[in-house]
Amino acid sequence: MRSQIAYVLGTRPEIIKMSSLIAASQREGIGHSVIHTNQHYAESMDRVIFEQLDLPPAGIHLGVGSAPQGEQIGRMLCGLEPALAEMQPDIVVVQGDTNSALAGALAASKLGIPVAHVEAGLRSGDRRMPEEINRILIDQMADHLFCPTPLQAQILRDEGVSERRIHVTGNTVVDATLAYATAARQRSDVLRRLGLPSNGYWLLTCHRRSNTEEQTHFERLMDVVCAMSWSAGMPLVFPMHPRLAAMGRSTLAGRPGLLAIEPVGYLDMLALLQGAALVMTDSGGVQEEACILQRKCLLLRTSTERPETLERGGAELPASLSDGDLRTALEKLLARAVAWSNPLGDGNAFRRILDILLAKRQEDTSSPRHRHHRTTH
Repeated sequence: MRSQIAYVLGTRPEIIKMSSLIAASQREGIGHSVIHTNQHYAESMDRVIFEQLDLPPAGIHLGVGSAPQGEQIGRMLCGLEPALAEMQPDIVVVQGDTNSALAGALAASKLGIPVAHVEAGLRSGDRRMPEEINRILIDQMADHLFCPTPLQAQILRDEGVSERRIHVTGNTVVDATLAYATAARQRSDVLRRLGLPSNGYWLLTCHRRSNTEEQTHFERLMDVVCAMSWSAGMPLVFPMHPRLAAMGRSTLAGRPGLLAIEPVGYLDMLALLQGAALVMTDSGGVQEEACILQRKCLLLRTSTERPETLERGGAELPASLSDGDLRTALEKLLARAVAWSNPLGDGNAFRRILDILLAKRQEDTSSPRHRHHRTTH
């Protein structure tokens, strides 16, 4: 069957946030293909996630791997353009703000293939972040902009985006989190393996280049978070991103109360999130998951493209990453009573997205001008 939809992805968060769309496409017999750039290539960030989400392996692997941003995106384009030209899907779906998403949108646009952007309209206001530039560029190219909440839709309108391109669908991270939270509690034994009591530890994730690329900054940040958890009498569990490798291990060695572990699978991570008394993270996806799972979350950033989690009171953004500002933010967060509610969706974002895409395809195929603009070289 010719692919109606091509899903382009390359990182662990994209696999998770596309999983409900891919699973529904498979379940409902919607012709689709998955193209994996392999931007994340460690087994714990890739194959294990597909298996735990009950997804078939990607049909095409580009094997791009790690490289400086320009080179990485160039490699992706070299692989994506011929794959999409041969496949000729009706639409290419990308998610989020990664280099894989940008390359997928750009390759499709150059071939005249419509682009759908899942998680559109997010803005941190910080253009020093490569992810912010990627988001803005993808939103400019996309024909369909699927926004998690009305806030992102308004941001796009304010940027002059046509209303007909904007759809509020909820966030597909809610689809995955709600679908697998119970399974994680039942099937994961990570807390037992690590000897952790539920609500008796803090969970840390830290992977952004702005926090990890410069060793002195990373060491100072680790000094602060480890001291805060030690003062609270809470072990600090840190599943380390593969990027940290030797630098992370040497920096973290010998810190009291810190349990630095290898990256964990999706179900183990959901179990760790649900058992944590507090989450500290620089990850947007973990920030969202903490909100959905009603875990207080201290952001290791000074800007966020997900302000809804702040507005609900479950997350706190420090004024800076200095010792004083992080401690002040932590004190405010721990003292606050949170009336938990989830602003990010109801677990059915995939249904709204697919219904819109299928309706658009039906409209296009009934038009005599269908696909006249598309190039094949």
